[in-house]
Amino acid sequence: MNYTTIANVLGKLLIVTGGSMVFPLICSLYYREDDLPAIAITGIITMGLGYPLWWFFRRYRELNIKDGFFIAFFGWVLISAVSGLPFMIHGTIPSFTDAFFEMMSGYTTTGATILTDIEVVPHGLLFWRSQTHLLGGMGFLTLTIIFLPHGMGGVRIFRAESSPGQVITREKFIPRNRDTMVWLWGIYVGLNLAETMMLCLGGMSIFDALCHSFGTVSTSGYSPWNESIGHYNNAYFDWVIIVFMFLGGMTFMLFYHMAQGNWHVIKINTELRWYVGAMLFFCGMVSWILWKENTYDLMNSIRYATFQVTSILTTTGFTTADYEQWPQAAQMFLYMVCFIGACAGSTTSGIKIVHYILIWKFGVLAIKRIFLQPMAVVSVRLNQRPVDVQIIHLAICYFIVNIFLVLAGGCFMTLVDQMDYTTAMSSVIATLMNIGPGFGGVGPTENYAFISDAGKWFLSWNMLVGRLEMFSALVIFYPSFWHQ
Repeated sequence: MNYTTIANVLGKLLIVTGGSMVFPLICSLYYREDDLPAIAITGIITMGLGYPLWWFFRRYRELNIKDGFFIAFFGWVLISAVSGLPFMIHGTIPSFTDAFFEMMSGYTTTGATILTDIEVVPHGLLFWRSQTHLLGGMGFLTLTIIFLPHGMGGVRIFRAESSPGQVITREKFIPRNRDTMVWLWGIYVGLNLAETMMLCLGGMSIFDALCHSFGTVSTSGYSPWNESIGHYNNAYFDWVIIVFMFLGGMTFMLFYHMAQGNWHVIKINTELRWYVGAMLFFCGMVSWILWKENTYDLMNSIRYATFQVTSILTTTGFTTADYEQWPQAAQMFLYMVCFIGACAGSTTSGIKIVHYILIWKFGVLAIKRIFLQPMAVVSVRLNQRPVDVQIIHLAICYFIVNIFLVLAGGCFMTLVDQMDYTTAMSSVIATLMNIGPGFGGVGPTENYAFISDAGKWFLSWNMLVGRLEMFSALVIFYPSFWHQ
């Protein structure tokens, strides 16, 4: 592997991280709270580590695919480790394990927290906590690509952060990879600004609006309030956030085509149709159950059900109600949604709808060949184009490995923490799918503080596996990966 260039890229990653701490620093100055020294010291340390790596290893050489995987895995670990320093220095989160867990949860857009009282945390640290969502939502390494020389190195880092489904749906719409990243980040920041303005128009403070926008468009879920969005009990805020959670779950390539007036691509996009269909089905079913069981009146049933289904389907994790108090049938539908995820090429995690599309179409085609048309030669099609059989096999493999990791992880958490089956399984599902809150001991009114250090490290690894879409995080454990 090209360790010189890897060190250079990691140095730039640290510089970007340290430089971005200027925003929580400004926030701390504005509110005049005691977190200013902790943020400033961390920024200096991070820049101090990054600048020498960038300077002494600035002779850039082309990255290969192994280098991309190495950077994708250890880059996220490194940034999560240094980003927890402000909380440790300030004393809000004195444990390194807890600070690492909180930051890994932030960058991977999971939204799981170990904080038992979020509202006592100073504003600067709260802003930094939410800003990790902004940085991690689009994929932190894609931001670093903007600062790399043109070439295939950036493409390989991008592939290392991509899902199998993203390989299928991604289209190269700008000739140069750096320009692609600039467009993606421009769209992403634009959505954040649009949501911030709409929340402010509804009366939310600029600080809260920014924090919630960072957590919505990135489909992450950190809120500066213990009760999450439920703190406001405001229908306008709920519907604004529903809209932007939905947009965050869409393939970002589609926004570019919309801006160019290329609506034909939107019309033929198979995954978008399934995404909308899944959203309508689950929102409708949960709304009907809540209304039928007299949990809420009709309008509030639609409001609360739509918010919670959208939040879980897009792996955001915001809450407006304690859904564990809802009827069992409604909870079962929410549990099903945990295994879906939104679109490939979005800010969401989870198994992704495109994989279900491929598996479904492959299954239907297999049945037709066996019972109806044994001599027919028909291919699986996506966006009106045939899909290579290797991609279908990859989607099936991706699904199976996800289910295996959930089952194995649930057993591990049961053994390590002696927790009940519901909490053990839910903690793994919520972290592997990057959802955040789950059921049982990690439900919407609970947190992850009670879990042992061993359990937190395992769940942190789950978050990274889920965010890197599994294969990039698992491949480094193959002995052959380290062979030249």
